Amino acid sequence: MTKDTEIITLRQPESVGDPLTEIARDGARRMLAAALCAEADAFVDQYSEEVLPDGRQRVVRHGYGPERSVQTGIGALDVRRPKVRDRAAEPDDEKVRLTSNILPKWARRSKSLDALLPALYLRGISTGDFQEALAALLGADAPNLSPSVISRLTGEWQQEYVRWQRRDLSARRYVYIWAGGVYLQARMEPQAECMLVILGATPEGKKELVGFQVGVRESAQSWRELLVDIKARGLSVPPEVAVGDGAMGFWKALDEVFPGTRHQRCWVHKTANVLNKFPKSMQLTVKVDLREIWQAETRAKAKAAMDIFAEKYGVKYEKAVTCLTKDCGALLAFHDFPADHWDHLRTGNPIESVFATVRHRTVRTKGALSQKTAKLMVFKLVQSAAKTWRRLKGANRLPMVIEGVTFTDGVAATNAENRAA
Repeated sequence: MTKDTEIITLRQPESVGDPLTEIARDGARRMLAAALCAEADAFVDQYSEEVLPDGRQRVVRHGYGPERSVQTGIGALDVRRPKVRDRAAEPDDEKVRLTSNILPKWARRSKSLDALLPALYLRGISTGDFQEALAALLGADAPNLSPSVISRLTGEWQQEYVRWQRRDLSARRYVYIWAGGVYLQARMEPQAECMLVILGATPEGKKELVGFQVGVRESAQSWRELLVDIKARGLSVPPEVAVGDGAMGFWKALDEVFPGTRHQRCWVHKTANVLNKFPKSMQLTVKVDLREIWQAETRAKAKAAMDIFAEKYGVKYEKAVTCLTKDCGALLAFHDFPADHWDHLRTGNPIESVFATVRHRTVRTKGALSQKTAKLMVFKLVQSAAKTWRRLKGANRLPMVIEGVTFTDGVAATNAENRAA
């Protein structure tokens, strides 16, 4: 008497049994194979009129390449790339070759997945956690996601950073710029160095990363090196106004490299500096008084509110009043630009929002190993954040600023004259 033995495959705890996903992968595999064949057939059709002396067609299909696994957003797909043969007896460098736009020759991951990996790394997933984090989506045995593969990304980022640092800026123009620095302590470095970042607003209202480098604190020399490098690569027209915090090094270097650029101090930093000179019990009331200054509709009302502030707190909190009034001109410079741009010019928020992402990443990874890694991380984070930056409100006013139209309390002089007439 014999008994049939049935082998039942048990699902592993880390695996996800999802028939819908398996159906989608099978359909994607079939569609990919059909698309590759259609691409090869279309390529052969381009040379259908070219024949050899014996009458045979010159370019023909020639089987398939070896099967390989390609990682995609729905998991690994096993595909074979169609091959094309050129029968003409010519040197190899002149033979007709098929270069697939769908599946490049050495591709092991889809472009969308290649873009996903650095994004996940920059958001806090360590190199050793990729396979576990993506197991439910790509499969438990997903290849091409080893720590060494992920680590090679930094090498690619270094090359990209070098190319970006050498780009030509002669055709660029930035109406406004924002400058700031962030300190990152690398675990293998004796002291923290400062990452200096400059963002710019184009005449079309788009924000771009203009300059970036590692500096020794926020010293005038470090800022000067960055500004001189930007100017040497072709940025000859100075920005109309620069926005930054109270770091004196930047303002000194700016006056030396771009002496015609106006200063606009960040109200968020200035408010924090003034509040630090008051007891905590008073800070909420003082903050309301400061808001009356920077939200005033006209420069005259802002100065009047500043005078009231000085009279109200000057006797007991002289240092706080001095901290505010000494930068009166730089704090109210935004009144000489279109009112639609005031929200952008009163603060260094474009810089601070990027730095918030950087700080979050360094907390998750307990700091970078070296300043080189930290530099590349900041560079890629800024580039990643740039994809979601909003255009300036009232971008149609930027050409007027470039042409030198005078604005008084946010209103162009020509408009005021028309109303008066």
